[in-house]
Amino acid sequence: MNVSREEANRDQVEQVMKICVFHVSEGHEGLLHVDVSIVIKGTEVLNSCPSVAKASLLLMGIIYALNLSYPPKLKYTFEVFQKLLLELDVLKLSLKVQSLRKTLQCN
Repeated sequence: MNVSREEANRDQVEQVMKICVFHVSEGHEGLLHVDVSIVIKGTEVLNSCPSVAKASLLLMGIIYALNLSYPPKLKYTFEVFQKLLLELDVLKLSLKVQSLRKTLQCN
């Protein structure tokens, strides 16, 4: 979705956790760079991150360091990211994630 930073700031008040990606053109050459930020509970906690991948890892670190709970609607998404992709705490998988893991291993 293409929105301005101002529109994103208004929207982030309602967000529990969010990674925002802004494509910013600089100067008259129109060079494009990406500005990635992390929003937690309506507050931008990190900005000017160079990539979505780095922001994702930093978000997981923030969640761990601050002992935050995953947002209920994204619980399984974060669990898959943590346990299957990052291979952290893989011995404690929920049934849904166990099922996904078996499906992925079979293909």
